[in-house]
Amino acid sequence: MTEPLIPAILAFRDNGTPFSPRHDDIYHSAVGGLAQAEYVFLQGNGLPGRWQGRRLFTVLETGFGMGINFLMTWAAWRADPARCERLHFVSTEKHPFTKADLLNAYAATLADASIVSLGQTLADAWPMLVPGTHRLEFEGGRVTLTLVFGDAADTLPTLWLRADAFYLDGFAPAKNPELWTPTIFKALARLAGEDATFSTYTSAGDVKRALTQTGFEYRKIEGFGWKRAMLTGRFAPRWRVRRHEPPTPLAVRERHAVVIGTGLAGCAVIERLAARGWRVTSLERHAALARDASGNPAGVFHPLLSRDDGVASRITRSGFLYALQRWNALEQAGHKTLRGSEGLLQLASSEEEASMMAAALARFAYPEEYVIPLARAEAERITKFPLTQDGWLFPHGGWIDPASLCAAQCASAGERLERRFGVEAACVERIGDEWNVFDADGHVLARASAVIFANAHDAARLAGLRYAPTRSVRGQLTLLPAGGLSSLALPVIGEGYAVPLPNGITLTGATYDVDDPERAVQTAGHIENLQRLAHMLPALASTLASQDAASLSGRVAFRCVTSDRVPMIGALADEAAAIHQSERLRGAWPLDLPRAEGLYSAFAYGSRGLVWAALGAELIASQIEGEPWPIPRDLAEDLDPARFLLRALRQGTAR
Repeated sequence: MTEPLIPAILAFRDNGTPFSPRHDDIYHSAVGGLAQAEYVFLQGNGLPGRWQGRRLFTVLETGFGMGINFLMTWAAWRADPARCERLHFVSTEKHPFTKADLLNAYAATLADASIVSLGQTLADAWPMLVPGTHRLEFEGGRVTLTLVFGDAADTLPTLWLRADAFYLDGFAPAKNPELWTPTIFKALARLAGEDATFSTYTSAGDVKRALTQTGFEYRKIEGFGWKRAMLTGRFAPRWRVRRHEPPTPLAVRERHAVVIGTGLAGCAVIERLAARGWRVTSLERHAALARDASGNPAGVFHPLLSRDDGVASRITRSGFLYALQRWNALEQAGHKTLRGSEGLLQLASSEEEASMMAAALARFAYPEEYVIPLARAEAERITKFPLTQDGWLFPHGGWIDPASLCAAQCASAGERLERRFGVEAACVERIGDEWNVFDADGHVLARASAVIFANAHDAARLAGLRYAPTRSVRGQLTLLPAGGLSSLALPVIGEGYAVPLPNGITLTGATYDVDDPERAVQTAGHIENLQRLAHMLPALASTLASQDAASLSGRVAFRCVTSDRVPMIGALADEAAAIHQSERLRGAWPLDLPRAEGLYSAFAYGSRGLVWAALGAELIASQIEGEPWPIPRDLAEDLDPARFLLRALRQGTAR
């Protein structure tokens, strides 16, 4: 190990996270330099030649380390005039650097000015050190880095992508025995595309045997650099053993999609598809975008914490972080949104919840840029109001005007977006190789290779889904005039919420009325909202009690939720075909189901559209394009709109 890197290594702080740094395992790329990384991983995989002229090329790396291999690959892509249109680089890392340590390590080890510049760009985009999958975009989205923080033995089997090249870094059996288990190599074989190549520094016998046993053939190259030998090779199985082939792009005549609905879900899909060069036609029954629940004056966004870090917490964490990144990118491109940046405080609703959350925060040891636990006195100092419980501060949480976000996303699509308002889709039908969308009079509204249903309550009906149990939840919010809460420093949520808006008005609510169709604002709803607010902010109890609820302004919107409170995101199943094959599919998994080619859904976001919409749109765009998925496959399966059909098939009740 070279001497200049020692201070950077010693600067690590072990904060107890599941992937805290290990001081005894710094990847050789920090020492060996760019030349050796280029020789082993670029030349070893036949790059840049193999990506030239292609639309998409995907590299999967085991062990991100300092990111030297990524920076080297990015630089080579930049320098190649015949480069692929989109480069995806996916990498796992159990012990990620902090942003500061990353910069220190680059300063200590890198000499090439262009690589240093790319390193600075990477460090500027470096994600929070929380578990899960982090997707970073560079070069206007043409270079995408998907970082998976966690043990490769656990994370590699959860990825879903088609790899064109493998960088098997960190494959030193003596130091990293967990990286040459059969599980790892089987996972690589499941993800390998046709003629996928690999390269690695090691030539250990255990690695060679594992490669051969899982369908790879290798060639040993003797004598280079500071290593005695390296391995290169390709995926060339003698027989087909995979139950499912890795993802491929949707076969289309023209890259044109129809998005039905222009609320948070639909506008996010429009932005993600247009960013990939798709032409999009949006269909909206209202006269303008964001007119239903997405038309509320403001909504709050924040992660969801839980003791078990279950599905809702994981998808909300990924969605929250990805949404922040996309919103920042929109604003940097000149598409402004109206949002607050003060952070957000969540209060425990009871002593029991406070104790539970304290245990969860202690267990997961999230960094302070993600969440900060606050005793009641500290929370009161921040809010400037007496409170009833402890809480936790989300420094990057806050509020946003949903309509301003929808407008920014559509504006970013530019000329690729055709907007059609005042039209209502009644049914869709496959004619030839395209989907036709008809209105109630049988007129064709649009036709395209792909249709995305993002129209909440109407989505299941329009898509013809029988296995999509959704309910309508009426939510009434209340607008309090400038006065008693004007000094509230940031949004506070708990049993309800209080959001201070720029005009001095405070937004509070909202009621949760299941299957209540009443569209008019009700005095009883205002009273309910005020009572919850008084419980959160007891100093205002008398002031709120004296409010004339009947005179207050408000708004009613209807949220669409599933029976399991998880959204419906992804490719739709061909329900008729699945039921016809019901006996064969009794033991099916999501990948076994026949799909309605070209149909996708993004609905049932409930009250979390702000944190789920961008990630859901990225998942759908990735499925359409055959790109690496932005979340683990098991998590995507929890969101799969076919999950209720799958349960019926397994139970033998699908008819």
